[in-house]
Amino acid sequence: MTIRTSTIQVTTSGATDIINITPLLAAVVSQEGHADGLVHLFLPGSTAALTTIEFESGAIQDLRSAIERLAPEGIGYEHDKRWGDGNGFAHVRAALLGPSLSIPIAQGRMLLGTWQQIVLCDFDNRPRKRDIIVQVQTSA
Repeated sequence: MTIRTSTIQVTTSGATDIINITPLLAAVVSQEGHADGLVHLFLPGSTAALTTIEFESGAIQDLRSAIERLAPEGIGYEHDKRWGDGNGFAHVRAALLGPSLSIPIAQGRMLLGTWQQIVLCDFDNRPRKRDIIVQVQTSA
């Protein structure tokens, strides 16, 4: 078994910025050739998350709206009272979606559904540079 670790970096605008990172990951996975295995993604930090969705404007807006209903920006959060940084909502949103994903690989391709893309959701209240740790595990 082989595990290769790399990092990809994405610049975000914050404010529930949702970025399709599928092409970046496909490029990393393709470096393994025609191997079978698993790609695991981890996003360090507590105000952003990883998930999958059909990356089209309607679905993206629906996701933003659902997230706003689950953890609204305009209400009081204990985190904000303690730290005064105004991003308590971002921490809650990120915790609900989570910081990691695993995707199977067959013949050097991620086994995503036809309309399924991998997205980074940045909920913070300011632009950020986000590092995503990518581990590709193959049997070769």
